[in-house]
Amino acid sequence: MIHIRSMLRSAAGALALAALAPLPALAAEEAPKQQPAGDYKPLSAAKKMSGTFGGKTVNYTATIAETVLKDDKGQPKAAIVTTSYIAEPRDPNRPVTFLFNGGPGSGSLWLQLGAFGPKRVAIPSDARDDGAPPYPLVDNPDSLLDVTDLVFIDPVGTGWSHAIGDTDPKDYWGVSQDAKSVAQVIRMWLSDNGRWNSPKFLGGESYGTTRSAAVVNELEGGYNDVALNGVILISTILDFAAGADTEGNELSYITNLPSMAVTALYHGKASASSASAFAEEARQFAIGPYAAFLLKGQHASAEERAAIRTQLARFTGLPETYLEQADLRVTPGRFYKELLRDRGETVGRLDSRYTGKDYDNAGEYPDNDPSFYGIDGGYTAAANQFFRDQIGYKTEAQYVTIGAVRDWDWQIQGGRDTNAYLNVAPYIGRALRENSGLRIFVGQGWYDFATPFFAAEYSLSRTGMPQDRIQFHYYDAGHMMYIRDADRQKLAGDVRAFIRAR
Repeated sequence: MIHIRSMLRSAAGALALAALAPLPALAAEEAPKQQPAGDYKPLSAAKKMSGTFGGKTVNYTATIAETVLKDDKGQPKAAIVTTSYIAEPRDPNRPVTFLFNGGPGSGSLWLQLGAFGPKRVAIPSDARDDGAPPYPLVDNPDSLLDVTDLVFIDPVGTGWSHAIGDTDPKDYWGVSQDAKSVAQVIRMWLSDNGRWNSPKFLGGESYGTTRSAAVVNELEGGYNDVALNGVILISTILDFAAGADTEGNELSYITNLPSMAVTALYHGKASASSASAFAEEARQFAIGPYAAFLLKGQHASAEERAAIRTQLARFTGLPETYLEQADLRVTPGRFYKELLRDRGETVGRLDSRYTGKDYDNAGEYPDNDPSFYGIDGGYTAAANQFFRDQIGYKTEAQYVTIGAVRDWDWQIQGGRDTNAYLNVAPYIGRALRENSGLRIFVGQGWYDFATPFFAAEYSLSRTGMPQDRIQFHYYDAGHMMYIRDADRQKLAGDVRAFIRAR
């Protein structure tokens, strides 16, 4: 795990772990064990099942299988595990959707057992801790299996996916390296399952949206294309400067302010008719008067400073004295601790509806993220129960939910300036311009500080982005909006409509 100060102040670190990393250090979770190359025999398990999804009964086959990646000499290098749910009888023209989570270093259990898979873990929907087991594993009528086959991918170092033999798993741990391996798995799956002419959708959550953009570039960036019908971005992070909480970056104060506003409103520290209305007010203030003030730096007048301070207090729910001490620039980490200090509580990073109790009420940063430790136990237990016991996947390895991937390579193709300003959004823009049938779905929770909704809007409104094929949807929860029952149902309905409208 990462210490909170370094995470909150690092451009890559803070948002790299936006997928699900808790605030303090991840206990050293081990990556899946490497196995000798030799005559490598990939593991698999399959089971025929049935369920009702979107009001339609679907018979399907659930398959967990290792896809083996090889080098130019045909030697096994890595085994990437996919979990697929395919409707029966099989239809080569049926849509298929490839999904993954983020981290980087997160397994696909979150989207799989929280939102779109045929089973889900039932944890509290109202921002309460998930407590101790047992955690109910229930049918998920909100699964998308009525409109699309589903393939969940665990990149190397996540879930049960692992390097083979002498291969260094770090060969796959980087923006470009990871995207190439995932794109290769998708191509192999299409060939193995006879699905090259199926409508194809790609989707991810958090760093999974970063991965989505990079994988789109790998699939559609050359002449040997895998053309896509849609990309589903859930809790989006594409432009890492837009939310990087690092000294000297004024943009993050702008993109985080609307999230602070709706959080203050949720906890009774601000007044407005609705979260969406207050978010719009905060957007306009942030991109207008506040942005102008920040760009002036120490040359802003005393009168302008006073006016900005008053408005910041209204939007953030923080006292003007505190705002002045922070030079009218409040980082999210300080906000989590300060907003409810008078109640002796902190608010969550992944979902600021959650509140937590620290060791004491001093200090400027919270001890941990209550919106992560409030859900992790339930998902881990459910994943192992479903994959091992119900589908029958037999392995001695431990399922890695998040935390075993380290030393990520953030370099992408381009020169010095490209990597000083890490932004994969242009991959999305290019794909939209060169594929007239491609559409983008963006789902954002109001209460998400890991990937703030205004930062997502900013990154996808830049030059070169055809706006008529990008649609935004908003939810009354945080990073994993699907943990709230009403929002899981809404998210599923929105994505189902997106797929049907191809």
